[in-house]
Amino acid sequence: MRLTTKGRFAVTAMADLAMCSGDSPVTMAAISERQKISLSYLEQLFGRLRRRKIVKSVRGPGGGYHLARPADKITIAEIIVAVDEPLDATGCGGKGNCFDDRQCLTHELWVGLNEHIYDYLSSITLQQLVDSQARTSPASGPIKVNKKSATPIVITV
Repeated sequence: MRLTTKGRFAVTAMADLAMCSGDSPVTMAAISERQKISLSYLEQLFGRLRRRKIVKSVRGPGGGYHLARPADKITIAEIIVAVDEPLDATGCGGKGNCFDDRQCLTHELWVGLNEHIYDYLSSITLQQLVDSQARTSPASGPIKVNKKSATPIVITV
């Protein structure tokens, strides 16, 4: 799976928004400053998140962004897919034309991995990520998210 900065930054920005949201909207400038993500890059990401109805924008002075739904109703997979980040470990983009227009010997292995990754990221909500961060200090490093009866997975944000 190729998870680029687009997916990582989208999840990080959404976690920041969820942690800082309250009655007033959160500005992209504030997220940019706290997370050290380019403002122009955030604008692109939030445009995609808004079109997918994951965030709502408020215009004008005092404007910014709110979550469009409660954080416990937004999955990490949904955020990543919203910014057009492929969750695909195959070399062919899932088309099955890996080798001379045929499936390679390991195609089904990578398709299975894709399903597990998607299922895993779909099982984690933005609220769980925020709650996990609240239990750790910012200096403690990566966020550890545990899935029932699974080995801990480290997600760096």
